[in-house]
Amino acid sequence: MTRSVAEKRAAFRALHAQGCFMLPNPWDVGSARYLHSLGFEALATTSSGFAWSRGRADGALSREAVLAHLRELVGATDLPVNADFENGFAADPQGVAQSVRMAIDTGVAGLSIEDATGDPAHPLFDIDVAVARLRAARAAVDQEGGDTLLVGRAENFFAGRPDLDDTIARLKAYADAGADCLYAPGIRTREQIEAVVAAVAPKPVNLLVGGTSEFTLKDIAAMGVRRVSVGGGLARAAWGGFMRAARGLQEGRFDGFADAAAGAKLNGLMR
Repeated sequence: MTRSVAEKRAAFRALHAQGCFMLPNPWDVGSARYLHSLGFEALATTSSGFAWSRGRADGALSREAVLAHLRELVGATDLPVNADFENGFAADPQGVAQSVRMAIDTGVAGLSIEDATGDPAHPLFDIDVAVARLRAARAAVDQEGGDTLLVGRAENFFAGRPDLDDTIARLKAYADAGADCLYAPGIRTREQIEAVVAAVAPKPVNLLVGGTSEFTLKDIAAMGVRRVSVGGGLARAAWGGFMRAARGLQEGRFDGFADAAAGAKLNGLMR
């Protein structure tokens, strides 16, 4: 069955209506196809995982490279894809709107816009500027039909500004500006998670779990979270296995291949 873009977007929105679902992050076509084979209902891109696959640091790729990657992943499976669209590849609202329209044209079912500037001296956009950028993204989504899910991200905890009150104030402002889903990567404790969920209710919240956690998906669902993504977690796990095996080779050992996937299985998956 091949679903249309509209069908994928409708299915993606429906996933946010109730319950809690896992939204894993592939970094290339092969990893996307494997995740699809496991039965996941939607996928999300990872800016870091994709950048590392291209030999670059997270945030160092051009808008054109990211848009090409989005088209590739959208075409790789029949699942809805949520785009990690960084900060919209523009500082001003008009530039964000232009970027959002271009992202929507790739066929993604959702996209996120961060409030990080990329400037270590001033890591977050002032809240009024950040809100104007989100409003511009909302207007662009609406102009393109309104069915693409818009995610507002408060980057405080990733940007070295772990202020929960400011994080919540930003998320509430982004919800008011038209974000369909809210996301504060870096929050980890039960108190932080429950405070964010309560603050933006009834809008859905995405939680990042990029490493080992004391919580299960069931625990996270009980806190009211609607979706769980892993960011670059899967890519880092793959890199970890590769680096251990490569170091073994450098030392004259081959034990790093002990858990390697079977070539026949991979060939069967990719046919």
